Amino acid sequence: MVMDRRERGIPHLRLKIRLIVILGMITLLLGVVYFLLIHFQVKTVYVEGNKHYSAEEIQAKVMTGYLGDNSLYLSLKYSNKDIKDIPFVETMDVIIESNDTIRIKVYEKSIAGYVEYLGSYMYFDNDGVVIESTKVPTSGVPQVTGLDFDYIVLYEKLPIDNEEIFQNILTITKLLNKYEVAVQKIQFDKDYNVILGYGKVKVHLGQMENLDDKLMQLPYILPSLESESGILDMKNYSADKKTITFEKDSSG
Repeated sequence: MVMDRRERGIPHLRLKIRLIVILGMITLLLGVVYFLLIHFQVKTVYVEGNKHYSAEEIQAKVMTGYLGDNSLYLSLKYSNKDIKDIPFVETMDVIIESNDTIRIKVYEKSIAGYVEYLGSYMYFDNDGVVIESTKVPTSGVPQVTGLDFDYIVLYEKLPIDNEEIFQNILTITKLLNKYEVAVQKIQFDKDYNVILGYGKVKVHLGQMENLDDKLMQLPYILPSLESESGILDMKNYSADKKTITFEKDSSG
């Protein structure tokens, strides 16, 4: 059978059409990619919920890699994802406010305090479970002393006999936050009396009775003692018996 010139040209025409279609699709795809890269390039970042890290530190930790400045990519990357490589952070969400603006919402782990153990700082939550271990203490979290333990295992409960102590620590930290009092230490003696460390001042609170009444006074008292060294005795303070004494350190 002899094919005329028109019939012989049909396969070549089909090939050309396929090539044009493929090139068109590639061009369209590249155009879409270029649009996504440029149109969704992040220029403004808002950070909220962060306490242990500054907004700049959170931004630096989130916006990494080749597409670290693309709002769509970041939104997908941090969708329903637990954070494993940033201490004290449970999860983070990246919310697209507009094509070039994102909001990073930080959900930090609940931290009650930390204990020092074998050169490390072991942070525990409200249930006494050790959730982080670092070599450098973080500001804003009180050190807890006076607890007896022979070992500590990460992600397990601190092995102490009196588990009521964790509820006491939680109560103390909640009230300290409520009255915006920043202390460096929460100490328990052998009878579980409470002593707070504020600079060179030790605040003796005694037992847990009348704790709210005692701690609500600290914002008015402690600022005047910032340059002092000594003991602020509030063991017998209550709403009815307002007994407070301050004994300066004789060596100070």
